[in-house]
Amino acid sequence: MTGPEVAHQRWRGSQRITAALLVVWFAVTFGVAYFARELSATVLGWPFSFWVAAQGALFVYLLLVCLYARWMARLDAEHGLAEED
Repeated sequence: MTGPEVAHQRWRGSQRITAALLVVWFAVTFGVAYFARELSATVLGWPFSFWVAAQGALFVYLLLVCLYARWMARLDAEHGLAEED
């Protein structure tokens, strides 16, 4: 493949990864916050909805960042653009 074709395929792969992770981000940020009021349980003296918003979402965001870094490194390696360690 030529340079422009490789760049185009990498760009498409990057867009798919970003779109998938943005869907998860949107669901966690707005979906969980929307339905959190319905959760009436108490965890360690705090409402469960507070725990989900303050703690659970942060773990998901951290996971999204790690997944993005791993997937992009794999995508770079597939297209011969990986950085040397």
